[in-house]
Amino acid sequence: MSKKNDKRQRLVDAADDLIYQQTFSSTTLADIALKADVPLGNYFKTKDDILKAVVQKREADLNALFSTWEQIPNIKDRLRSFITQFLQGSDTVARFGCAMGSMCQELGKLSGDISFLAAGLMKKTVNWVETQFKSLGKADKSGTLAEYLVAALQGGALMTLTFKDPAILKSQSKNLETWLESV
Repeated sequence: MSKKNDKRQRLVDAADDLIYQQTFSSTTLADIALKADVPLGNYFKTKDDILKAVVQKREADLNALFSTWEQIPNIKDRLRSFITQFLQGSDTVARFGCAMGSMCQELGKLSGDISFLAAGLMKKTVNWVETQFKSLGKADKSGTLAEYLVAALQGGALMTLTFKDPAILKSQSKNLETWLESV
């Protein structure tokens, strides 16, 4: 990686961390530059520009997860991996919430194109889960099942953050795995 790309990536990574931990609205360009130890001027002119780069990074990370899970032959095991991904970060979720859910909630309240950026990540997630249910032979209710699973995890993440209790997400994940067996 060239030095220029390394500095740009450090800025994107710093922005991603700060947006998750502090929110987009309260994160300044100066905060990002300080955390990355890189001046912003040559890489990003506005917060919207760096937000777009953060969303692109998160989408690439999401695509990598989906690609990894697609290698799992058993479809229910793929969905269990999806559930487990939430569970792995339950201590962090108790401090900051779900990275994607928090971003969607915050940006959804804004106007203009920026409100749709994170929504694309959520839509991609729901679509992937729906595809898994279709592959299980549940095409007639795959959308409903996908929405239920994603909403249940997002709700569990919200309650985990609200009560600062990782056990909530752990319990919710266990309940969803049991539910998945009945589907």
